[in-house]
Amino acid sequence: MTLASRRPSRKLADRLFTAACIAAIVAVTLILIVLLFSIFKQGIGRLNPQFFTNFTSSIPKNAGIKAALAGTVAVVGLTALFAVPIGVASAVYLEEFADKKSRIANLIEVNISNLAGVPSIMYGLLGLAVFVRWFDLGRSVIAGALTMTLLILPMIVLVTREALRAVPFSLREASLALGSTRWQSIRRVVLPTAMPGILTGIILSISRALGETAPLVTIGAVSYISFVPQSVKDKFTVLPMQVFEWSSRPQVGFHDAAAAAIIVLLSVLLVMNSAAIVIRYKSTTKLGGAR
Repeated sequence: MTLASRRPSRKLADRLFTAACIAAIVAVTLILIVLLFSIFKQGIGRLNPQFFTNFTSSIPKNAGIKAALAGTVAVVGLTALFAVPIGVASAVYLEEFADKKSRIANLIEVNISNLAGVPSIMYGLLGLAVFVRWFDLGRSVIAGALTMTLLILPMIVLVTREALRAVPFSLREASLALGSTRWQSIRRVVLPTAMPGILTGIILSISRALGETAPLVTIGAVSYISFVPQSVKDKFTVLPMQVFEWSSRPQVGFHDAAAAAIIVLLSVLLVMNSAAIVIRYKSTTKLGGAR
């Protein structure tokens, strides 16, 4: 069979594959739209000031997300406090200082890449064994934050390294040629240039931590909390766990409350992801203008 005779069959196969991809995208989009419409229709009526100021209750109409919202802020805030400095510092060391031919550096790099793909429940088991039992932190805010730190740390390291690699090597050479030390070049030239990409990765990583439930369920975080955590050693709950608890109840009123909590969680995630997109767009525009 000649090349000319194969062209019509190849074009047909390309068109069929393109049509299948478009059909899959349309189907997934429609399913997502239907789910979001159902959630908004069911939960929009529960979004009132009392829903944000009330604790959870055995009476559906009185149930609120005050404790879950406070716990989410505490856990995610501590997670960012732990994960961001460690992740960025590790990425800077591996990318800028570590010997690329070193076996230890290669081993660390391979392990970080593998850890980024580990299921989140495995981090929950690790947090249960290490933080809850070994360090005897119990089912506390600090134990949850440390567990979520392990979860997002590989992602922060990988994204930060990619952002550092995107900085032109000529900028490093120019800074060194002007008399700067290696650390001064990194601190004053490389990191500011890579910061938009680093911030984008950090925001997306924290967004993942915000929506995770499996690790916190594994370490034993409770879903019925009628107080706001006052210290890092207090028990806690978070929005995803509250949604899970309400959804498992038979009363329709709790399902409405779960839908309203989902709307709140989706709104926060949408704001954070939008911020990441804006940062990425502005950084790309700035770099394009500089060139």
